[in-house]
Amino acid sequence: MLRLRSALLLPLVRFSLFVIAVLISWSLSANGQVQRPNPPAAPAQWVGTWAASPFGGDPWHTIPTLVDSTLREIVHTSIPGKALRVRFTNEFGTEPLRIDAANVALSAGESAIQPESMHALTFGGQPSIVIPPAAEIVSDPVPMSTPAFANLAISLFLPLQQISDVSVHSGAQQLNSIEAGSNAVSAASFTNPTPVPSWYFVKGVDVEPVTPKAAAVVAFGDSITDGAYATNNENHRWSDYLAVRLHNNPATADLAVLNEGIGGNCILIHCVGPNALARFDRDVLSQAGVRYVIVLEGINDIGTLHEPNRPNYKLTAEDLEQGLSQLVARAHEHGIKVFGATLTPYQGAGYSTDKGEQIREAVNQWILSSGVFDGMVDFDKATRDPDHPLVFAPAYDSGDHLHPKDAGYDAMANAIDLSLFR
Repeated sequence: MLRLRSALLLPLVRFSLFVIAVLISWSLSANGQVQRPNPPAAPAQWVGTWAASPFGGDPWHTIPTLVDSTLREIVHTSIPGKALRVRFTNEFGTEPLRIDAANVALSAGESAIQPESMHALTFGGQPSIVIPPAAEIVSDPVPMSTPAFANLAISLFLPLQQISDVSVHSGAQQLNSIEAGSNAVSAASFTNPTPVPSWYFVKGVDVEPVTPKAAAVVAFGDSITDGAYATNNENHRWSDYLAVRLHNNPATADLAVLNEGIGGNCILIHCVGPNALARFDRDVLSQAGVRYVIVLEGINDIGTLHEPNRPNYKLTAEDLEQGLSQLVARAHEHGIKVFGATLTPYQGAGYSTDKGEQIREAVNQWILSSGVFDGMVDFDKATRDPDHPLVFAPAYDSGDHLHPKDAGYDAMANAIDLSLFR
């Protein structure tokens, strides 16, 4: 009997102690005496301020000697930040890529930096890193404030190693520098720099923005987005002019612009770099803070109709429209708005054909009227000659009848309705 009573009392005692603990907790809470731990600090919200699309090889230039060398590469920010991190890429490499040292500083022109602004880059607290084949990495955050439209110099030292396949962005429209034979990442300027017109192994710069409203616009396309024939070192691509317009408009001043154009790129076939459908995840969806994308692509698919070594190549307007629709659907899955841009004139270009012109006009009409896109930009109307609408206006033509010059890129940026970016 005694054992039975004890067995019955034990649960009652435990329950009474629980009730007492709850009542004490409520009492202390009511009197403001409970000390709760502070919630963990929210992680930094990164937004891209500059980016470029890497691809394998370099079809436009001879690859310089990159090993046992320091590369100093200049990139141009679009929004300011309280801190930054740098993205390095070996996505098209077939061997591990070793970076022995790296830093970032404000550029002082050509190979020179402002030494007082220099910050070493680390990777998990270490000064060096090995990037596996087909991979990219981000540096540790750097407590470096950067203004909008600053030129940053990113320096990296590559020791002796085997590099068979290079991850590169050929058409930088920016001269960078290589110092062979030494680790010169901390040098105020290079002693014997070799200028190079490409970005090697550098993919992007993200910032911790100064306002929580910051986001990124991706300019996605081919050489006309990449800025072919724009003045070197002047940041006169249409995406650069757009960044300035956004900055000067209070409603859009927190929007960065990331240029993800590749000269010679196609939507559906392999031209230069992976086709647009293949690279969309890497070059658009994975960008930090992306909210909008402007798509201007397809003229190289059309131009391929002229190639005699592709006699079986077939293309219709519907093919391009289907490819563009796929990009829109994939962006919408990530909450990204897509603005379709009409293809600029190309009559007189080396690969223009009558059939290609028919496809260009049909695709442009579809972009403007289909309702597939969240908004439209009529680059065709902005750049064509009003009296001869199949060709560029003379004031905008670089001379090859395919690419604009600086004034043409400026006109393209001015054709973008900033109210699209709500």
